[in-house]
Amino acid sequence: MPVSPLYGRTAVVTGAARGLGAAIARLLSERGARVALLGREEETLARVRARLPGEASCWEVDVTDDARMARVAAEVAERFGPPSVVVANAGIAEGGPFAESDPAVWRRVIEVNLVGSAATARVHLPALYETRGYFLQVASLASIGAAPMMSAYCASKAGVESFAHALRAEVAHRRVGVGIAYINWTDTDMVRDVDAHAVLRELRGHMPRPARKVYPVAHVAGRLVTAIERRRAAVYVPSWLRATQLVRAAMPPVVTALSRRELPRLAARQPFEPTGLLGPGGRADSEHPRPTGD
Repeated sequence: MPVSPLYGRTAVVTGAARGLGAAIARLLSERGARVALLGREEETLARVRARLPGEASCWEVDVTDDARMARVAAEVAERFGPPSVVVANAGIAEGGPFAESDPAVWRRVIEVNLVGSAATARVHLPALYETRGYFLQVASLASIGAAPMMSAYCASKAGVESFAHALRAEVAHRRVGVGIAYINWTDTDMVRDVDAHAVLRELRGHMPRPARKVYPVAHVAGRLVTAIERRRAAVYVPSWLRATQLVRAAMPPVVTALSRRELPRLAARQPFEPTGLLGPGGRADSEHPRPTGD
């Protein structure tokens, strides 16, 4: 088999303790990369590292902690050499009516998904300049079309899309590539938690049939790692998501009209309630102390 362009390179993956991040880390390792696994769950990260076929190390870190992220970036470069690939995958979600949401939980989703992605890019950009590397921002269908009851998640994913576009233009002359991964429902712990909450179960159930399909995490990770090897500006999983870019301006009024009709009926059947942070990863985040800013 041909040698992957990732062979012998250093790759950093945030949110690597489980789900998509762990699957991406495994494929990067299988293709010969030295992998730095970053996440909140030290024991879970260690189990992921133990299953990787190649050289790997893990760091417990909150992606919103600028000082700790900078120290980790220095340690990664010292141990493995400057990274050629950085994957900003760390993310959390919550659902429910905005007016009833916990302000701290709502803000935390923005901080991890958007501010954490920016912090990840900031601390690793000097190394990516050196290696002329590639930064992959994991986004979502929510970056293109917002949905009710998911205001924090949609706002954060729209934000990371804009951030990645701006960063790409800013670093292009330094020969650093920036890609955006637009993904739909993926079979991770967080998404499996969706159907346990009426508000999100109904949200997914009222999406068009192709849009509510859940895709195996190995399939999504494979598409993303191939995009990394080819330094793609964008990758869509499933591929039909690309077509939503052509109609994104028409999506908000359609979603509004549908919501105006369906939400009162659904709420009469079962009142919508805030979900809190979703999945084991979200719960692990809520159990860790927040950065103090000192």
